[in-house]
Formats: sequence, C-alpha cells, structure tokens
Amino acid sequence: MLRQQDVGHRIVVRRIVGIREGRPLFSDALGELVELSETHLTLATAQGQLRVPVAQVHRAKRVPPTRRPTAAAVVALERAADEAWPAPTRGRLGDWLLRAADGWTGRANSALPIGDPDRPLPAAVDAVERWYAEHCQTALINTPLPLAAPVGAELDTRGWGSRPPTLVQTARLPLSARSDAGRTPGSRSSTGSAASAGSADEQPGAAGEAALDHADVVIELAEAPSEAWLAIAAGRKGGLPDAARHVLTAVDQVRFAHAYADDTLVAIGRGTVTGQGRWLGLSLIEVLPAARRQGLARRVIDALAGWGGGAGATHAFLQVEQHNTAAVALYQRLGFTTHHTYLTRVAPD
Repeated sequence: MLRQQDVGHRIVVRRIVGIREGRPLFSDALGELVELSETHLTLATAQGQLRVPVAQVHRAKRVPPTRRPTAAAVVALERAADEAWPAPTRGRLGDWLLRAADGWTGRANSALPIGDPDRPLPAAVDAVERWYAEHCQTALINTPLPLAAPVGAELDTRGWGSRPPTLVQTARLPLSARSDAGRTPGSRSSTGSAASAGSADEQPGAAGEAALDHADVVIELAEAPSEAWLAIAAGRKGGLPDAARHVLTAVDQVRFAHAYADDTLVAIGRGTVTGQGRWLGLSLIEVLPAARRQGLARRVIDALAGWGGGAGATHAFLQVEQHNTAAVALYQRLGFTTHHTYLTRVAPD
C-alpha cells in the first residue's frame, strides 16, 4: 500500500466500484497523489480531482513519472514564488530559507527546505524548530513534492502534522482567456497599465442577486493597494498586520487589480513579476459574494496577465489549495496545469 512518502508522486489505483453477480467490479485511476489519510486518498488526474475511500482501494502503487518537472525547475519556481511573497523577517540554513511575518499566511511563515542545509537532515529540522521558537512562532515547513519527500519522511517520524495539499499551477502567457493589455472602454489605470473588461462567460449570480452590468465594470491596475483593496484582503486572510503590507508590496514589479462597479470595489487581485522576469505570480484573486459567478475573477486575471505579459513574463503561476475545486476548475479553463504540489507541515505543540 501507499505511504506518506508517496504523496506528490504519480500512482495508479485499482478501486472497487460495484458488485455484479457476487463479483467485484474494478476501475483504474492514474494521477498524482496529493493527499493520503487513514480514510481517503486523493489523486489529481487528467479529468480533475478524485477522492477515493481507502475501503474501496483494491491495489495502489507508485508508477514512473511522465513529463515531471526537473528538480531544478521546481527550485526555480519556488524561488520565484518566494520573491513574489516576501517575508519581512528572514534567515538561512545553508540553502534553506527561514521566513516569518507575524503569522500572516503559511507561505510567509514557513521554512522552505530546498537545497543543502549544510548539516544532516535531523540537525536541520532541529535548527528550524529553534529558529521559530526564538521568533515565538510554531514551526512550519513547506515541502515541495516529491523534491522534499525526504524532509517529509523525517517530519513524519517527529509527529508533525500537515495542512491540506496546495497545487502550484502554471500556464504559458497569454492565457487561454483573452488577454488584452490595451486600453479599452470600461477600463482605466492609475499607472498607465490598463486591462480589458471583456465579456463574462461564467454563470450569473445566485438567485436574488442582481447581475452586474459589465459595461459599467472597470478594472484599474495600481502600483499600491487602496484601503478598500486592503480591507477585502484582510477579510479573506483574517486580518492585516504590518508585516502583511510588506509581504504585499515589497516586490519591484507588482500591480494591484481593482474591479469597480458603480465606484464600488467588487473584486481584487495581485500580480507580480519575479524569477528574473519570467514568472507572473497571481495571488489574492477575490470577488465579493454579491458579485460572484459573473466572470469577474476571470477578468481580473485577464487584466493582470495583460500587464505581466507586457512586462516580459512568459509564464504565470499561482498556488491554490487542492480542495478549492471551484478555483481549480476556473484555472483549468484558463490553461493552468499542476506543476508540483506542496504540503505545509506543522510542528507538534
């Protein structure tokens, strides 16, 4: 059977899907193992996420990867992602990164164990625990898989927990959706970078919600977030300490998307260009509840993709929790595929 060390690897699962004439019926599934618990395993397949109860698993095993990104490609993307979400307090353990930001988001408050920590693995984990204790924080380690599988195995022996898997997804620019950096009716910019407010193709709002008049929705890209933008971000992330403002703004190339309807901010997004100018990073794509399911998230992404492509980026990346199926489905329509996954590991109390 499978073990935690198999998370992040390509596997095949033969599962029982029924009984006919007293004999079990089987179905095979192939994909990347993104979660393994005592009761279920979850695969990222070509058709989407598949959650299989362990009781239905007849056989499961790891299979050789196909077109898996190289270790160097995973390291480069993780470095670009770190540049795009910079923690104000930082340390190093050989090649490993240590990051703290007053507890605001896991990414900015976790160690990134890529490269050589300049000491044996058990001693490296000891040092991580000491560093976070000195900063009065619970130790977190982000483990890109399968690159950091040995680190994950060491953490298993120490009883570390795990948060839900995160998919690191990438796409070539321009995205599948129309990406238009030119100034068009219904768009404006305070920085000279404007974005199309193109037609929406997603479902309308829920019953009782008035559909937005898309001709009156404008998307503005700014070099700094407005107070209203920060308020939406704070609501999503459970607050906004001073360290959060550093994480959001301390990037050389960054834009904050504001989508306005009748001068009311209804959607936001953030884009960065890092990784020696190659990567557009997308984060904090958020639409207010009354304006959801009307295509605004797609158009915010379109706006930022237009800016990023104009700034020279050739690829886009984002990080999305594996169980956020609505967001994963949207990103899939835009051409995003999973590059690799990571687990945020949490030290025991």
